Amino acid sequence: MGITFASTPRLFGFIHILSLFLITFFNLFFYLWARKKGEEKLLQTLHFLGLLMLIAEAFKQWFCYIYVFDTKLNLWFFPWQLCSMAMYCSFFVTYIKNLKWQNALLVFLATYSLFSDLVALILPYDMLRDQVILTVHSFAYHGLILSEVILALLVLKKRKKAAFLPALQLFLLMALIAEIINVASHLIFNDIYVEPNMFYISFSYPTTQPVFHEIAVRFGIVTEIIVYLSVISLFSYLFYRLEYRFLLSGDPDHAKTDQ
Repeated sequence: MGITFASTPRLFGFIHILSLFLITFFNLFFYLWARKKGEEKLLQTLHFLGLLMLIAEAFKQWFCYIYVFDTKLNLWFFPWQLCSMAMYCSFFVTYIKNLKWQNALLVFLATYSLFSDLVALILPYDMLRDQVILTVHSFAYHGLILSEVILALLVLKKRKKAAFLPALQLFLLMALIAEIINVASHLIFNDIYVEPNMFYISFSYPTTQPVFHEIAVRFGIVTEIIVYLSVISLFSYLFYRLEYRFLLSGDPDHAKTDQ
């Protein structure tokens, strides 16, 4: 179970490029399968993928506890990162009956999850690990996020234009929960190697994210967090605009939105 690579996979090395190719190949055929499905089938598939990811995440937590952290408590891989949100949104989408908030989950998947997933796949600093299982899990997980994005877009295409604001509100709520986890774990452990850094917005330490680390060092952690969350939301909104301009029906300025 604890099988490791002969050497740690490199950024844009063979493992990275092969993973990107397989993810692209799989999702191309997944789109060809899903594009003619009805809305109910698309939502059921989205729920199933969320359930599959939850099961895989439970296995990952067990694997890390046994093989990575040697049965010692460590919350570094706690499942509340931005990319983790696709798992929860997909699983719960069929349980949300209010159209506005169901659309919020779908828009979140099509924007925030898409943006964070593309960044993670292009620059998988925390995904290329010595352990084969962890690396395979990470790339398979992020490949499934793209599948969920496809499903979300196909459902949104069948509906009147969904608003972006509820997805933004959902993101801010998720970020707030992430910060509560960060603060609580810091108060309990006070150990950077044990406590998690959910959403990379911990008040306790400067982020390790490129560029934003320099902002934190120069202007303070609070300023960096505000800039970081704003940049994520700005790019996600840009995705929203582009999707409604080129992929979904309606005009982003004039199309009727859900209330």
